[in-house]
Amino acid sequence: MSNSLNIQLTTELRRYVDERASDNDVYATPSEFIRDLIRKDRAQRIVGGIVQGLQEIKNGEAVKKSVMDIFNEE
Repeated sequence: MSNSLNIQLTTELRRYVDERASDNDVYATPSEFIRDLIRKDRAQRIVGGIVQGLQEIKNGEAVKKSVMDIFNEE
């Protein structure tokens, strides 16, 4: 199912989106470019969370419970 989201851009940002959408046929439409940006942002946040978790483990700050322990608490 598809949903619409209308956004307002400055002339400069709109020009940039239009240019990127026409770069070497990577994106067929400005919407495809925006969707790709959102997907990349989501992936970056996931990786950032994993890196933070690994750093907490390294620093001894990790929770001693397993994922299943936490799941079963609910």
